[in-house]
Amino acid sequence: MGFELDSLPPIAAIEGGAVEHRDLVLESSDGTRFAAFAALPEDPSGKGVVVLPDVRGLYRFYEELALRFAERGIAAVAIDYFGRTAEVGKRGEDFEYIEHVAQTTPESIQADVGAAVEWLRESGAGSVFTVGFCFGGRNSWLSAAGGHGLAGAVGFYGVPGQREHPGPIQRAGEMIAPVLALQAGDDRNITAADNTEFERALTAAGVEHEIVTYPGAPHSFFDRRHEEFADDSADAWSRVLAFIERYS
Repeated sequence: MGFELDSLPPIAAIEGGAVEHRDLVLESSDGTRFAAFAALPEDPSGKGVVVLPDVRGLYRFYEELALRFAERGIAAVAIDYFGRTAEVGKRGEDFEYIEHVAQTTPESIQADVGAAVEWLRESGAGSVFTVGFCFGGRNSWLSAAGGHGLAGAVGFYGVPGQREHPGPIQRAGEMIAPVLALQAGDDRNITAADNTEFERALTAAGVEHEIVTYPGAPHSFFDRRHEEFADDSADAWSRVLAFIERYS
């Protein structure tokens, strides 16, 4: 599970930040049209980020996160996963996301990531990263093996191991981009052993990486509502920005 629907990123907006933003409909390589939200800086840096949401797909938290990136000169596109089964319209809080998650595949998600990467490149981003959360964290790391030519892949509290399909651990040998993993220490679904195995797989594959675990932090700690983990969230955000700067 990811965030509550009224959650917000634990990042202060930059007052006076000049940002263009709009809803998009993108088209993947298999012809699927899917919803996205773009935020573009007035003074671009040549860096871009594809934001991969949690299991509920595109909603306000990720639109706000895209804006926070753009305020810092980084073009951002937050994508939805459910264009094949739920079309592209705005959805209410009663959206039954679980049945739609079950119909996604690693291939369909990567097709959509590819369309967002292409859109960012056409908009002037020379270095493109993925940043994902929970379900999106796992798929962000898998994007490093997705053939997109990424500069790096960041994941917050993603599951690295095998589920219905091979996970980042199993596909580490195919990854061609550096990886940053920001994991929660008190996460019942992702253990310290999982993270250790992920680190070993990345090391064996020669993938540049950093795996950071925040002791005592719960799954989805990166949320303004979790005030007691504000320092961890600030550290994680700093690491994301530093990672993007380092590998651009």
